[in-house]
Amino acid sequence: MLLPTTVVGSHGLPGWVWLAREAMEAGRMGAIDVRELMEDATQAALLDQERAGVDVLSTGEMMRVRFIIGFYDHISGIRALPAPRQLGQPLWDTNTPFEVTETISAPNGLGIVEEFKLARALTSKRLKATVPGPYTLLVPLRLGGGYKSKDTLLADLVGIVNTECRALVEAGADFIQIDEPHSGMYAGSAPRFDQGVNQAVDGVEAKIAVHVCFGNLYGRPFQAVRDFRNLYPALRELRASQIVLEFANRGMEDLRLWKEFPTDKELGAGVIDVKAFKAESAADVAERIRALLKHVAAEKLWLNPDCGFWETPRWVVKQKLAALVEGARIVRKELGA
Repeated sequence: MLLPTTVVGSHGLPGWVWLAREAMEAGRMGAIDVRELMEDATQAALLDQERAGVDVLSTGEMMRVRFIIGFYDHISGIRALPAPRQLGQPLWDTNTPFEVTETISAPNGLGIVEEFKLARALTSKRLKATVPGPYTLLVPLRLGGGYKSKDTLLADLVGIVNTECRALVEAGADFIQIDEPHSGMYAGSAPRFDQGVNQAVDGVEAKIAVHVCFGNLYGRPFQAVRDFRNLYPALRELRASQIVLEFANRGMEDLRLWKEFPTDKELGAGVIDVKAFKAESAADVAERIRALLKHVAAEKLWLNPDCGFWETPRWVVKQKLAALVEGARIVRKELGA
């Protein structure tokens, strides 16, 4: 299919999931209650995507907490530190950091395989699994427990991510997206995150996409100046068939870089602004797609939101997904597809 549509990962949480999360934190839900919640919430996310007509679905990431924080419950050898700021509006500086106390491991995985298996049983549509990258998992970790450098700590995180990806393939996943948003948040030279990602997907027999953005915690980007130029050397070296980048919130100025740094990779282009509350119209989306096609071959272009939807109310998400799908349909018709 020309101009396939997909999502970056998280879906808008139904209101009752927020209530259930409060009940979980208060210890008012048992294991069977939580399992039922996960199934019902995942079903809602899948149905919303299917009804909108999205081509490749995600699990919706219904039970993840603030993108990656929930994964640290699965990692041994760390302990939570007090939040550095608790007064005022929650933002980037209120994220709970963790101190490494011993060699880290994830003996039972990160929980993504179970998330994928549940979603796979609930839909017959093509499904994309989403996995946090090793550099992003590294961010809240403070050195300790015998680790003298972040490189050695990163190496163990690479192993954890690689094991999770291999297990996903065993569970039937044929499309895996590695999320490395933090790599886009550097004002100067970005780290060569391609090296860690390449090791994390080594031996993983699946279509690999890598998502990079400028952050969406509490609906806010991290960087004041958002430019992809410093990232392109690393993007070119990624062992991935698709790069997923945000454009809708930032504008299309960076698109010229796609030609400056030639690649045979697909571009998963953000044409839905997840940081804007109001939904785009299909015409808005179609106009963004036409701008993309001036720089990217149609057969190499995928369409998606800029980032995940977990900060967006579910009813708005449904409108945005409808605009994404209809905007793609408009341009496909113009292309005679």
